[in-house]
Amino acid sequence: MNWDVVLNERLWINIAIITGVTLVSYLVLQTLVRVITNRLRKMSKGSRSGFVAIAAEMLSRTSHLLLIALSVLIALKVVELPDRWEAAMSHGWFIALAFQIALWMDTAVRLWMESLNRDGKARNPVTTTIIGIMIRIVIWTMMLLSILANLGVDITAMVASLGVGGIAIALAVQTLLSDVFASLSIGVDKPFEIGDFVVFGDVAGNIEHIGLKTTRIRALSGEQIVCANADLLKQTLHNYKRMNTRRIVFKFGITYNTPSAKVREVSALVKRIVDGLDNAKFDRAHFLAFDDSQLTFEVVYIMQVSDYNAYMDTQQEINLQLLDGLREMEVQFAFPTRSVEFIGGSFPELTVAGMPQEKPAANQDAPSAVPNG
Repeated sequence: MNWDVVLNERLWINIAIITGVTLVSYLVLQTLVRVITNRLRKMSKGSRSGFVAIAAEMLSRTSHLLLIALSVLIALKVVELPDRWEAAMSHGWFIALAFQIALWMDTAVRLWMESLNRDGKARNPVTTTIIGIMIRIVIWTMMLLSILANLGVDITAMVASLGVGGIAIALAVQTLLSDVFASLSIGVDKPFEIGDFVVFGDVAGNIEHIGLKTTRIRALSGEQIVCANADLLKQTLHNYKRMNTRRIVFKFGITYNTPSAKVREVSALVKRIVDGLDNAKFDRAHFLAFDDSQLTFEVVYIMQVSDYNAYMDTQQEINLQLLDGLREMEVQFAFPTRSVEFIGGSFPELTVAGMPQEKPAANQDAPSAVPNG
């Protein structure tokens, strides 16, 4: 044992100074963080902005190990150290500060996502989660690269290798990534949201869940339909939840033997019926065309609400009142008929399948029996 080193008075003085300064620095830093945190929390109670609350929570999650590391580094600044120790201490300062800043930023992002999901501001929680994860990955990657660069590591080759590796991984999980980015696109562009009623192809139902890879739709018949996000964005999609009004077009026909005066009154009848209903705005009613077996009318009206059941109730009431009104006018609805005209000759005998044929009477057409002998 080297007693000269052990009994070196200067060494023990330096150790005592480092220990004392470390303890004092730690207590000062901890007290400073606590005071600032409490002050920010008091300010956040009277502030409508969530930034102050996030800052207070972020400071409250300051790592005690990092405070100790910073305290040790402060203590080492007090004593005289060799040059190689000065360089090491400089790197230590940077590492501790970079790690703490990254930890604060990571906490801020996490608290921001939690506040969005808690307050209901995030219409698509999956998109918020994806964005948050991407931001946190960028934060820690930048922190790691900054530390390596400060330590003298050439990060150019590392970044290039990360790029090549990222391309290889992207090719391996191309389908998964396409669905993930499609989910992100749905969250940003918002073509539909949870609860919207959508129709595409032969699928119709309410959006029930927007996931990282798939979207789940509850069909009208009750079953759950699962669609890949990438495939869903390729469809022409009708979103009926965002429809404010509904334009309705329907047709009906009356018989050809209806007098022209009554034909003129039909449009006015339809207008009176539609104007008398709630949530319906009359647009037009016209005698449209001469069809094969009817005089065709076309009616257009606007539903002021988007609810489908309200539309069906209104259409039913229009049909019932139209039926009563035409009966009062002694106008008949047309049904498909066809007239056949025979020119010259006799009318052919008609035989109906399944109907018994009439047999001649026995005393009229039957030959009389002549007895033999």
